Amino acid sequence: MSQVLTKSPKHCSAKQGLILDKRYKKLFFALSTFFTTLLALVFLLWLILHPSKPQFSLEEADIYQLSLSAPHLLNSSVQLTLLSKNPNKKVGIYYDQIQVYAAYKGQQITVDTSLPPYYQGHEDTNLLTASLVGTGLPVAPSFGYQVGRDQAVGKLVLNLKVNGRLRWKIGTWVSGPYRFNVNCVAVMDFGPTLPTGPLTSKQGTQCSTTV
Repeated sequence: MSQVLTKSPKHCSAKQGLILDKRYKKLFFALSTFFTTLLALVFLLWLILHPSKPQFSLEEADIYQLSLSAPHLLNSSVQLTLLSKNPNKKVGIYYDQIQVYAAYKGQQITVDTSLPPYYQGHEDTNLLTASLVGTGLPVAPSFGYQVGRDQAVGKLVLNLKVNGRLRWKIGTWVSGPYRFNVNCVAVMDFGPTLPTGPLTSKQGTQCSTTV
């Protein structure tokens, strides 16, 4: 009499469970290896191509007008020249939005002036010029006193501000927009008697930039 060997349903279920567990483990290890490799590549690219922020320097600033038309209303005219440099060897910069204004003692003394957008290639430099004006701008009651005090000291300090948005270009890939802010300090001789020409700063000083 021959014997027929049969496996119980419980035994078959346990064996199938082991097979499924092995498959899930293989899939988990494969996905883990893939994402680890991907993150390592992204980190390596970030280390190699991490863009340095653009550099700005003040080439020249001229004040043609800075006078009160009323006790607290200011008329101003400033001519500005900046040098913009992209220090990156493998990263280009799109400047999508650029606004420039002048400030004195923390007060904005010209309206925002927009400059045309442009692309800056690897290690390129661009010369930016802007005419900044203000007509009847409200200023603090102490404005006239502060200007008079600086005139007595013989130095006037002006801040030239640049705000805008930029995008990085690496190969064919272009990043999303980033805000950037630039602050340039112009120190001008400002004697007890007003000069016939404009107050001028030609220092070529480096400006501070944040992105």
